[in-house]
Amino acid sequence: MSEKLQKVLARVGHGSRRVIEAMIKAGRVSVDGKIAKLGDRVEVNTAMKIRLDGHVVSVKESSEEAVCRVLAYYKPEGEICTHSDPEGRTTVFDRLPKLRGSRWVAVGRLDVNTSGLLLFTTDGELANSLMHPSREVEREYAVRVFGQIDDDNVKQLKKGVQLEDGPAAFHTIDFQGGKGLNQWYNVTLTEGRNREVRRLWEAVGVQVSRLIRVRYGDIALPKGLPRGGWAELDLNAINYLRALVGLNPEKVSKMPVERERRRIKANQIRRAVKRHIQVTGSSSHRNAPGSKSGRPSKRR
Repeated sequence: MSEKLQKVLARVGHGSRRVIEAMIKAGRVSVDGKIAKLGDRVEVNTAMKIRLDGHVVSVKESSEEAVCRVLAYYKPEGEICTHSDPEGRTTVFDRLPKLRGSRWVAVGRLDVNTSGLLLFTTDGELANSLMHPSREVEREYAVRVFGQIDDDNVKQLKKGVQLEDGPAAFHTIDFQGGKGLNQWYNVTLTEGRNREVRRLWEAVGVQVSRLIRVRYGDIALPKGLPRGGWAELDLNAINYLRALVGLNPEKVSKMPVERERRRIKANQIRRAVKRHIQVTGSSSHRNAPGSKSGRPSKRR
């Protein structure tokens, strides 16, 4: 069956439908050597050649891989959010399950020194829509800080401070315990600007020594998931994310049946733990306190 060209390109991660529509209007997209027009429909097959700015775009996918899949990944510190690294560092894609005829698209990024929840999906349109600032999807972080913190600092961070790329503020700040070098807070915001959480604290003279993302929207970091491990989200969670950005719900899932799912989860956790030990050694890390909100605990 044919699909609109912008939908095909959005699904494989080349931008939102609106962005791709603008590319088509600008004459940047061609199909089998012919400049595409807005409204064109295509039927994906092995012989078809779609080009964006003269470069061939890979859109090969089977009907099986067209099913929207989402992974929750526990990113360790030290991994970078890119497909490859000239310095040979581990990337967030290295441990993900391999796909045929599709690819994983990261929903945003986490700094190399930040750990925690990172979502991946096979639906590029979903990823790009979730990342768009207009969606204002709430993110929650557990933060270990060092410095003098008083009520005025907290009020200032909630009211807003001026950063080099514009004003910013936390929606909520909840003290979780500790003192001195080991003070923990849970904070929320709805933007994904570069190093925003760290820069906000630094703006009031406080240093961040550890940062963990524990929630994206209503999707929490799965309990029991080790650093470097991943878990596939079920249909309800996928459709929650799709509803956030106005996409139609999925009707089928690639999640295995319960017994097979338990076996796969146990195996993937064992592999993730083994790989993490090989990469980072056996040094232990202190866990951050969980959120005191009404949502499920973020303790691990």
